[in-house]
Amino acid sequence: MNGHGQKLNRNQEKAIAALLANPSIPAAAKAIEVGESTLSRWLKVSSFQAAYRSARKQVVSLAIAKVQAAMTEAVDTLKSEMNDGESPASTRVAAARTILDLGIKSVEIEDFEERIKILEIMVEGKN
Repeated sequence: MNGHGQKLNRNQEKAIAALLANPSIPAAAKAIEVGESTLSRWLKVSSFQAAYRSARKQVVSLAIAKVQAAMTEAVDTLKSEMNDGESPASTRVAAARTILDLGIKSVEIEDFEERIKILEIMVEGKN
């Protein structure tokens, strides 16, 4: 079941997987052996749209988790280059600049998250 109470049929479930795995609607339609018009029609159905949107969010969420898992190693690599006296100065400076930029961006993101939380609380209090 999806968020709109209508169950997708097996071909529609395959279509969502094909849309995620292929670069275009024609390629996705071909992969699951349905017509492009059928796939385009399904994409206009709210229950299909909701299921597709949910599947895309899951894919993005998994990708973000993989990036986050690699961040520690990436920072360690930058720190190693920054502290490597044998690396060219330009490499050390670039690594240091990257670490500083990422640090500043992370603080900005945390600030935005806090502001959003405060605004959400204010909006909820008015409703």
